[in-house]
Amino acid sequence: MKGSIRVGLVGYGMASKRFHAPLINAQDGLSLVAVASRDAGKVNADWPSVPVESTPQALFERADIDLIVIPTPNATHYSLVSEALAAGKHVVVDKPFTVTADEARKLCEQADKAGRLLSVFHNRRWDSDFLTVRNLIDSRSLGRIVHFESHFDRFRPEVAQRWREAPAPGAGAWFDLGSHLLDQSLVLFGVPESISLDLACQRDGAKVDDYFHAVLHYRECRVILHGGTLVAAPGARFTVHGTRASYVKHGLDPQEDMLKRGDRQPSPHWGEDWRHGMLTIGQVREGIQPELHEVPTLPGDYLAYYAGVRDAIRGDAPLPVTAEAALEVMRLLEAGIRSAESGQVVTLS
Repeated sequence: MKGSIRVGLVGYGMASKRFHAPLINAQDGLSLVAVASRDAGKVNADWPSVPVESTPQALFERADIDLIVIPTPNATHYSLVSEALAAGKHVVVDKPFTVTADEARKLCEQADKAGRLLSVFHNRRWDSDFLTVRNLIDSRSLGRIVHFESHFDRFRPEVAQRWREAPAPGAGAWFDLGSHLLDQSLVLFGVPESISLDLACQRDGAKVDDYFHAVLHYRECRVILHGGTLVAAPGARFTVHGTRASYVKHGLDPQEDMLKRGDRQPSPHWGEDWRHGMLTIGQVREGIQPELHEVPTLPGDYLAYYAGVRDAIRGDAPLPVTAEAALEVMRLLEAGIRSAESGQVVTLS
């Protein structure tokens, strides 16, 4: 398949409007053919020439669609992905993959049997700060990593009326933000030996977890993943200590805010973060001060995900995020829940 890959989008909520539709539209080789939504006016206000189907099933039945993108509430992922695969479509589904590891495993098996590509939108592999951290670790600039800390802190004191904050499978900050941080950790370090997790509901009226603190145990390294919603003065986004140097970076990747305000790719300075991190190179001789170096933050590039999906469908490259990699995230999410419920460290096989 060397022509334009024809895309159908299920739903037109925040994730579709802010992320998927603009990224699909901006990517050469992808074409947004139709959207399934109960609110055609909302879709056509942004995309006046795109047809709107009333149900996902009508979208799946269209012969002019190659790829289905599913950015819907977590609890709907399993059934919608399964139906799309059964209809012979390639599928991209938003993170987290599903609400249980067993559902994720079944979808991996179904995609394999159907000979269709299935990928999960773990877009934060292409955050500016994460790309920078990954480059520093891969280049051994920090030496052997002994401590890795990743925070996703926000100040959102009011509990919103939305499905992510209502008691249901897959709701809460651990599944929402923890899935991002777990995926990034797996990319850098692989599967840990064990995990411990603390969850809490800290805001007035909170009905699902809005705070998490996870520790992933590796043989020579500890990985700390932390998220909170009552953090008015956030600390570092990344803190990484190695046998040679340390790296500290403040501030979140700017791409989400750019998409929220309507910026579109290609545009000048896309994904550029002016808040650069600091590299501190330790000195072993007494009396010599550590060397401090500002590390320019690499530009973020969410569009690279969809470029990778396009190339994988064409047979030119592997998927940028495989379903099997997303299944590992699901296993860690569930292991974390078992740890939080038992108050014990959970060993991973």
